[in-house]
Amino acid sequence: MYSPAADGFSFRGSAVRYTESPPPADLVEVVHCFWELRTVADLPDDFHYHALPDACVNLLFNLLDTEIAGVTALHTEATTLNLGRSFHYAGVQFYPGAWQGDRSEVVNRYVGTPYRGTLPLVETSRRLKGLEFVDMVPPLFELVRWCIGHGHAKANPITARILSNLDGIRSVADMARLVQLSTRQLQRSLKNVTGFAPHDLLKVLRLQQSFRKHYLDLYADQAHFTRAFRQATGYTPAEYRKRFRV
Repeated sequence: MYSPAADGFSFRGSAVRYTESPPPADLVEVVHCFWELRTVADLPDDFHYHALPDACVNLLFNLLDTEIAGVTALHTEATTLNLGRSFHYAGVQFYPGAWQGDRSEVVNRYVGTPYRGTLPLVETSRRLKGLEFVDMVPPLFELVRWCIGHGHAKANPITARILSNLDGIRSVADMARLVQLSTRQLQRSLKNVTGFAPHDLLKVLRLQQSFRKHYLDLYADQAHFTRAFRQATGYTPAEYRKRFRV
């Protein structure tokens, strides 16, 4: 199944901890992972988090201020977030197409204000505060099951089939044939469930694949790859590897 590449960290060391936990069996078609990113000691400088586009939607919780939470997703370009010298975040990462909540709530920027929507994010954040990550996971399971029960999330057969067959997709036409839709039907379906046009979704998925496959398997030539990579991330592939040590 689709597994997005790790985002870039400006600082690595024992003072910063990133942890993931896989979903239980009943949530594997909806959730990629549950995660935590935190400092365990104040950093000497501000921490910059370079978030890559992956077509996923995250429920995010700021556990230093439990009023701050949100629904986040990037479109086709990376963004760098300054998290400061001390932070504690946790979240749920949904597969592309699995989040069916109000798309007007989804933001693609730093979340730094109190959550005012109708989802039980603040209540969940209060439950998570002060817990070790292993103890956060059951309440996060409960939240996802609540979201599914209230129609905010569900397995999506179209995006699931695309994500399971990425190696055979080189064009939007390939994508449409795979899911047995016309290109116009695919356009409408993907826009509704992911917010992406097929061409933009394909760009994001190619970028993600480029971290695990040779670029010539995905792009016409090195120049095409470098141009697409820099447009999405702000760096050439060599610059990105050097800066974030991936």
